[in-house]
Amino acid sequence: MPIVNILVTREGTLPHEERTTREQKAAVYKGIADLLFTVMGKPHQDTTVIFHEHEIDDIGQGGLPLSDYRNQLAPVRRVDS
Repeated sequence: MPIVNILVTREGTLPHEERTTREQKAAVYKGIADLLFTVMGKPHQDTTVIFHEHEIDDIGQGGLPLSDYRNQLAPVRRVDS
């Protein structure tokens, strides 16, 4: 039985959304189940997907809270764009 954990920050990806919507999560669940069936032959009904959303500063990167880390990279990303 495949068990897939999805970890994301709690930031909306659509205008005026503060977190992942129910519809987006449903699409992720279906996409993962479809992928595991297509690639590995795993039946949809055997696939469990667990979606974890975290506040941005519950995650650290580069020894910093994620928001601070992103702020440090912001000027670099604008130049690279």
